Amino acid sequence: MSKEILDNPIEIKRVDKDDMLSFCLEAPQHCWEATKLARAVSIDYPKPRTIIIAGMGGSAIGGELLKDWTKNKIHVPVEVCREYSLPAYANKKTLVFVISYSGETEEALSVLLDAIKRNCMTFCIVSGGKLLEFAEKLRLPYLQVPSWIPQSRAGLPFLFLPMPIFLEKLGLVSDVDSEISEAIRIMKQVKDENSPEKPLGDNFSKKLASGIEGTVPIIYGFGIYRAVAQRYKQEFNENSKIPSKWEFFPELDHNEIVGWETEKELASCFSTIFIRDKDEPNEIRRRIEVTKELMSEGPEKIFEVWSLGESALAKMLSTIYIGDLTTLYLALLRGVNPTPVKTITLLKEKMKQNGVKDKIIGELEKLCKE
Repeated sequence: MSKEILDNPIEIKRVDKDDMLSFCLEAPQHCWEATKLARAVSIDYPKPRTIIIAGMGGSAIGGELLKDWTKNKIHVPVEVCREYSLPAYANKKTLVFVISYSGETEEALSVLLDAIKRNCMTFCIVSGGKLLEFAEKLRLPYLQVPSWIPQSRAGLPFLFLPMPIFLEKLGLVSDVDSEISEAIRIMKQVKDENSPEKPLGDNFSKKLASGIEGTVPIIYGFGIYRAVAQRYKQEFNENSKIPSKWEFFPELDHNEIVGWETEKELASCFSTIFIRDKDEPNEIRRRIEVTKELMSEGPEKIFEVWSLGESALAKMLSTIYIGDLTTLYLALLRGVNPTPVKTITLLKEKMKQNGVKDKIIGELEKLCKE
């Protein structure tokens, strides 16, 4: 599809039938609303020895972001669980955030059951469904997020930002308000500079989408941008409906770069996005520059996305926001409605036939009667 669509409001509306782009543009406001919701909820648990965030897809990426954000802030291990059960070490001193936007995710309900059996400190983040129902029946603390979010991935502010606030309530971190305030301010700047009204020639996200079009994007992150790179990959999958992958430094320099050595024709099908930071460590900056040099005859196109702001949250969320808009503009260029995820919906329907979810719900019902 012609690149002119990116500057044509009528054509944008025709392709983006569910108005996902307009919803995404309100992310700064959603961050403020999420913060307000979280501040009104209490979490009366003692300090945990370990923290696990359980969820899938768009409901789990906030856990990965929390893991990166807390790495140099707290002395409590933070892990993400994308399974049907918790790791063996989970116990009564483990804080488990069970996150499912819909409240119907099979794996999340299974982890809830496991967390209760292990007497974990359990907190649910959910909009409705069975997870909310069981949180209420079992008298577990929970945060109910808005139900008007078009897809769980679009609800990142509500599924991620409450967790830093809850960790602050537990005395594990501080100055969360200042980081969130800066993040919202910077995101408003990103919105102004990358909105649909900003023409292609002056719009970074539109130009990035145009450059990537026709290739498989690979995103390289590092440090606090490890999960940011993962978020880009997932948004290219779900919004743009294309394959994508992600890796992170310094690990990718010990395997990934070899893959570009000889397959020149195949490599031309890919593009790479390096996530950058003006304050990146010298050793990482050198690795990135050397890697780009060695890849000069590899992928067809190489791009960089530079973070904005000073605090970790501002840097992470500004970069994510640029990426989210890029994936939506790419969807428009490809002429596809970014909102539906038909294959995931179909898979869930087929999975219902195995009866696993019904069994999990049955066991949770038994616990409610005990």
